[in-house]
Order: sequence, then structure tokens, then C-alpha cells
Amino acid sequence: MKSDRPNPLARLSLTLSSFFFVVFLYIWFSINEVQFDALRRLGQSTISNFQYNQTVEKSLVQNATSSPPDLRILLGILTLPDQYERRHFLRLIYGTQSTVGAQVDVKFVFCNLTKEDQQVLVALEIMQYNDIIILNCKENMNTGKTYTYFSSLPEIFDDPEGPNPPYHYVMKADDDTYFRLNNLVESLKPLAREDLYYGYVIPCPSMDPFKHYMSGMGYLISWDIVEWIRKSEIPRNHTDGPEDRVFGSWIREGHRAKNRYNAKWSMYDYPIPPTVCTHELWPDTIAVHKLKNKEKWVKTLQYFNVTNELPLSKLYHIP
Repeated sequence: MKSDRPNPLARLSLTLSSFFFVVFLYIWFSINEVQFDALRRLGQSTISNFQYNQTVEKSLVQNATSSPPDLRILLGILTLPDQYERRHFLRLIYGTQSTVGAQVDVKFVFCNLTKEDQQVLVALEIMQYNDIIILNCKENMNTGKTYTYFSSLPEIFDDPEGPNPPYHYVMKADDDTYFRLNNLVESLKPLAREDLYYGYVIPCPSMDPFKHYMSGMGYLISWDIVEWIRKSEIPRNHTDGPEDRVFGSWIREGHRAKNRYNAKWSMYDYPIPPTVCTHELWPDTIAVHKLKNKEKWVKTLQYFNVTNELPLSKLYHIP
């Protein structure tokens, strides 16, 4: 008769097997824990290094993009507070242009607001576009607006943490002048950045920039002359009269602008009606003046093919 009692050898073998299995599991888990910990630390290090590298790269990109452009131009368009439609139109004209290697800031310039609707509507424009300079003056044609414009700029743009100078060049322009910004930039790149006076010499037949003065369609000066206008008694004591001619007299009396550039015939009046100041539209144009109505603006913009870059879309159909 077979006994039901377990075999002692079998029990010992089972006990030893269980013991060694437990030891094996302990050793296996210990080894893998070390490996896991090492892998964890390696992973943390890798992530940390990746995050650091990303931060450095982002910082380098930010530094590169935050560096001031090689050429900075302020294009100040003198206009009137109530010219809302004209400002919106010019925002289309200049907002669809781009410049290479230069910063061109277009600002609309006028004197103090005098009406309640201006205070609301101009404030809304500023909130939306931030492209308006309101001077502390009474709106005028020939009693000092140009002086107030130039002499106010050093204080307006005084920023110890910003680029120095804030702009290399400052322009005063009419709101009936169309500037092709890339051509303007390219014409300025080889020129002096100090003591410069640039524009369209008046009278129209003249080609000598040292004899008379530059037309109000748009003339440009270097920042050092802007600072001189703010400090000098010459412009401060002589502000009345045809402003662009008066400006030329400041330059002569102050012995300024040893560097002058006559931009004819890249700047000119619209060809119709023909005068000694007009010129046919041509590809090398920097500025077209006396665009007094929509028809002249449209003809000019068509000539320069300004809508060639319009992308194709199912949203519209323009022949």
C-alpha cells in the first residue's frame, strides 16, 4: 500500500528551488533597478541638454532678430487729422511693400486735435495701427509745422535701450506722393549717413543740390541734422514762410549738409499735365508726386504692377 506522506527529498528539492528562484528574482530586479536608474538619469540629462540647447538656439535667434537693421528710415507723412480715408489708403500702399536689409517706419504727422470726433477716431487709429505722431502745435501750412516735426523727434524717440541713432535718416513727405520703398532704400545704401540732405532740387530745371533747396514732395536728412535742428537758434528763430524754402535757408545759414544728393529723375511729378517738373513713369522711379486723385493713383499703381503678388484663391476672382 502506497503512503500519502510527501517524500522528504521532494520537499527539500521544492524548498531549494523556491529559494533559488527568489534569489534570482532579487538579483534580477536589483540589476534592472540599477540599469533603470542609470537610464532614467541619462534620459533626464538628455532632456535637460535638449532643453538647454533649445533655449540657447532660441536666444540666438531672438538676438539675431532683435538686432537693429543696418539701415533705419523714418518716413513722416505730413497730413491733417481729418484725412482718415487718405491715411487708410496709404496704409494699403505702404503696408504691401517690403524692404530688404532696412527698416522703414511710415508715420502720419499732424498737429494737436481740435474736435471731439478726432479724439475718438484718431485714438482708435492709434490703438489699431500705432503709426501716428501728434505734434504739440496748431495746424498750419507755413508757420512752423516742419520745424515742430523735426525738432520734436529726438525727444519722441529718445530710448537709452534702443538703437543709436534711432533712425539713420528722417524724411518729410507729402500725402500725395507715392514712394517705392525698395528703390528708396537702394538709393540710400551707398550714401553718407551724416550731414546728408536728399531729395528733388527746386527749381525743377536745376540739377545743383547746393544752390537751392529740396521739394516738399519728400526730402530726407540724416539724424545728426535732426538733432542740430532741435538745438540750433537758426531754425528756432526762423519758422515763418514757405516751409521747404525756409528749411533750405536753415541748411545754408547753419553750414550743414556737406553731403547732398539730387534724386532727379527718379523723383518727379505725375506726367499729366506736363510741366518742367513732370516725367513719364519709368521703372527706376523712387517717388511720384502730385497724385491728387484716385485715377492718378490707380494709373501709377497699375504701371508698377503692384498687385502682381496677389495669390490665387477661390475666395475671389479679379480679372
